[in-house]
Amino acid sequence: MPETVRPDDFHATTGVEDWRYVFGGIATVFRTGSFAAGVALVDEIGRLADAANHHPDVELRYPTVGVRLATHEVGEVTDRDVALARQISTAARSLDIEADPTATQTMQLTIDALDVAALRPFWQAVLAFDPVDDDELADPLGRWPAIWFQRTDEPRQQRNRVHVDVCVAPEVAQARIDAALAAGGRLVSDEFAPHWWTLADPEGNEVDVATTAGR
Repeated sequence: MPETVRPDDFHATTGVEDWRYVFGGIATVFRTGSFAAGVALVDEIGRLADAANHHPDVELRYPTVGVRLATHEVGEVTDRDVALARQISTAARSLDIEADPTATQTMQLTIDALDVAALRPFWQAVLAFDPVDDDELADPLGRWPAIWFQRTDEPRQQRNRVHVDVCVAPEVAQARIDAALAAGGRLVSDEFAPHWWTLADPEGNEVDVATTAGR
């Protein structure tokens, strides 16, 4: 079994200065300067990952490559991640690509909830996310921020000042809405359909299900 590495131990480790420990993973951003250099780095990361049989999340954009490592079978950072992080940094330096760990950021969305069990099915349905544990949902493709439910003791009486917008393909919008309603949600407004529908979970947290239809 891989050995878990805690945040303090990770940042005290040598050879990982390019990386930062954020929300259960280690991550960095490489400033490639060009798309071609980014592709070359991704190719090298792929070679290293296959050799180690340990595969990071990699995001290629112009002019950066973002990399995040975590050991999925244990849901934490382990010595396997540390070893691969060192190899990736070495590969980047060989390509004259600099790391910018200060650009690293991981985000999750937190929803206050009196009854997590009542809210989670709604959000699982409307976002098509997978359950992680009793109080968290995650995108099965790893693209979007996780949803974490924070238990609270008292309801908030005012209307929410922040809500979620999710834009989906027009052909799946109605199915997504139906699933969310079946999971305990309610329709707040369809005034702007098919541009968007506003739904709310059982405690009033709102989400707009939007499409490009009619734009």
